[in-house]
Order: sequence, then structure tokens, then C-alpha cells
Amino acid sequence: MAEPAPRVTVTHPRTRAARPGRRDAAVRDVHEQTPLGEVYVKALMRTQLRLALLVCGAVGLPLVCLPLLLGHPGAAHGVRLWGIGLPWLVLGLPVYALLVAAGACYVRRAERHERDFVEHVHRS
Repeated sequence: MAEPAPRVTVTHPRTRAARPGRRDAAVRDVHEQTPLGEVYVKALMRTQLRLALLVCGAVGLPLVCLPLLLGHPGAAHGVRLWGIGLPWLVLGLPVYALLVAAGACYVRRAERHERDFVEHVHRS
């Protein structure tokens, strides 16, 4: 007598039942630092590094140019607003506003990258 064929579950490929345990495997890859998990983490680190360099460039360029502009002999050193020289106002208000805005933007984007990373790992 012929041996019966093993049972097979047939599901639609877009359902979660079609990929049992796959989600847990990706999370396990990251936690156990397997080669695939290492690829995931390196991709996140590259994204975070690219963001950090972009923010540093966006903040650094104006800060480097500011002393060049204010140190120029033709700069408005004699201009005073509210009894304070224009160079002090430029150094005091906009620079700190730029730093706070860049910091807030960096934190928001970094958290978004981490959220996308977690979603990608859970989807895989």
C-alpha cells in the first residue's frame, strides 16, 4: 500500500500565514548578530552617519563663514541696534537658533531612521 502524502497548508502569499516565523528570524538575526543582522545594523549606522555629516555640514558652513564676514574690514562694525553692536547680535541670536534647530532636526530624523529600521526588521 502506498504511503499517504504529507499534509501541506496552502495560503495566499500576501498573508502572514504564508511566512510563519520569518519576522522572528529577522529580529533574531539582529539580536544574535548574525551576518544578516550585521548587514541590517551597518545599514542603519551608515544612514545615521550620513545624517550626522549632513547636519554638521549644514551647521559648520555658516559658522565658518560668519567670522570671515564679521572680520572683514568693511563689515558693519559701527552699526548698533539697541545699544549692542551688530556682530554681537549676529553671534548671539541666529547662531544659537541655528544650533537648536539643527539639533531638533537631527533628533527627529535619527528617531525616524530608527523607527524605519525597526519596521523593516519586523517586516522581513
